[in-house]
Amino acid sequence: MTIDFQSVQLPADLAARDVASATIVAFTEGPAATADGTVYFSDIANNRIMKFNSVSGTTSVFREPSGRANGLLFDPQGRLLACEGNEFGDNDGNRRITRTNLATGEVEVLTDSFEGKKYNAPNDIAACSNGQIFFTDPCYGDRSTMELDHDSVYRIDVDGSVSRVITQPEIQRPNGIAISPDEKTLYLVDSCPVVGGNRKIWKFDLSPAGEVSNQQVVIDFAPGRGGDGMAVAQNGDLYIAAGIARPRGPHESTIVPPGIWIVTPDGEVKGRIPIPEDVLTNVTFGGDDLQTLFIAAGKTLFSIRVETPGFVVHRPHH
Repeated sequence: MTIDFQSVQLPADLAARDVASATIVAFTEGPAATADGTVYFSDIANNRIMKFNSVSGTTSVFREPSGRANGLLFDPQGRLLACEGNEFGDNDGNRRITRTNLATGEVEVLTDSFEGKKYNAPNDIAACSNGQIFFTDPCYGDRSTMELDHDSVYRIDVDGSVSRVITQPEIQRPNGIAISPDEKTLYLVDSCPVVGGNRKIWKFDLSPAGEVSNQQVVIDFAPGRGGDGMAVAQNGDLYIAAGIARPRGPHESTIVPPGIWIVTPDGEVKGRIPIPEDVLTNVTFGGDDLQTLFIAAGKTLFSIRVETPGFVVHRPHH
């Protein structure tokens, strides 16, 4: 199926709404929102995790240094999971997954190596209600720093054991990751920034034991800039940060305009929320009704109200 990305319009129920700039920092990533209106997000370039209070409109530093934290997520108990990566610095990232109890401030290291080798640069993270955690570990930076010879997706089980569940050649460069509201499907962004590289969103059947199977393409953004992060609505639709206005090299084109692409699990494009800044990195649902979309793009955190409430594992949905 060929998609004319240039002709995709804003969904009708959002046509009268404006995207608002919430706060501006250096390079935003990995937003995660609490019920009280606080949005945690990564500022990778400045090696810190920020807090944005959407009620007061103020921004503060939550953690500095952050270990080059990238993707953030709240687990079912409301603890903050962080992918501490290895980008935008001189190989100074922690290359691990941590979990922070916001009430006590206690930070646990869930995993910092696989089979005795350091991770590449943990990028994004998803969690199931049963406590299983999935994270992606690509290397977008200096590949000479890699101790592992693969870019993969891992599962952390409740007992702390770690399994590699998806790897090359089935995928090329795993990035954003999300799980469907019924926890039966795992979605994965595969975005490889080389000429001819994958720009696909994959879906996999997900078993209660955390095994993945039946790999299928949801949507292919090639040769444009593919997806980065994504969120899932309660109706199952994917909200994917993708596209670019100014290509960064011969590996990508302007065929996919920048925005949040609303795509069904079967690959039907419902619309695009245009975002006036490159490079879109990630998106999450927040607000007391989970109908505020927080979007990390370039140096800005944006927000927009949407009709369809989002799904997040740490907040029960109706």
